[in-house]
Amino acid sequence: MRTIILYTLLIFLGFSAAAQDLNARVSVVSPKIQVSNKRIFQTLETAMKDFLNGRKWSADAILPQERIDCNFVLNVTNWDGGNTFSAELQVQSSRPVYGSSYSSTLLNINDRDVDFTYNEGQTIDYSDQNFQSNLSSVMAFYAYIIVGVDYDSFSRYGGTPYFANAQTVVTNAQAGSYKGWKAFDGSINRYWLSENLNNKLYGPLRSFMYDYHRNGLDVMADNTSKGRKAITALLPDLQQIDRQRVGSMFPLVFYTAKSDELVSLYSKADPQERVQAMNLLLQTDPANGNKYQALK
Repeated sequence: MRTIILYTLLIFLGFSAAAQDLNARVSVVSPKIQVSNKRIFQTLETAMKDFLNGRKWSADAILPQERIDCNFVLNVTNWDGGNTFSAELQVQSSRPVYGSSYSSTLLNINDRDVDFTYNEGQTIDYSDQNFQSNLSSVMAFYAYIIVGVDYDSFSRYGGTPYFANAQTVVTNAQAGSYKGWKAFDGSINRYWLSENLNNKLYGPLRSFMYDYHRNGLDVMADNTSKGRKAITALLPDLQQIDRQRVGSMFPLVFYTAKSDELVSLYSKADPQERVQAMNLLLQTDPANGNKYQALK
């Protein structure tokens, strides 16, 4: 009997481990909060970590070593001393590059509108069917976005179902009164990130993400020049994005994550290729022009 129980437990633990899709590191910081007892922030950090790492976000069986590396840093800017908080959330994710120890940043977002309620020791509940709390909805939204951009980098448009899930989170959140979920909350928020990722207008940028990683970065470990030239050939595709929508959310997120990597990638290219890349990047991403000028 003891053997059967042990075997059943091992199976259960195996399924539990397989159910985890994210390898999320969570930090809750509160430098602006002047109180001596900050235990609630520690329990909040644990609850967020358990929520993100303990749920099944993708449709596939993910091995422990395949979990998606990501960071959530919640900077609490205001606390009423009870259960009401205001914060900013930094969300980052990365994926490994084939044949190397390098990890490429896929997502780097600073969300400035994260208001929520939380009671110490509370379990964070979430449902895809309805809006339960702003904290769980914000985390679920970014979990789906993280999975989506990761899948897009390994399979062309592979992230589509997860971006649709993120859109469901946005739709459900309309029932609440929190900022960041509505079109009129500004042009840089969760609503517009979801809209862009589900909008066919930005299909060329999503397709670029796949080719950039699979046919570019993943090739560079074996043949640096070949991989970089493949990326150079892809750069004109970025010009397909409607120039009338410069400043849109998804392109901003893309260049925030990739501008430093692009500069590093071309810093060792031959002069002709370096200047070619610089000119294209200056056209498609003028906001980071100072970075690209370094390629001269």
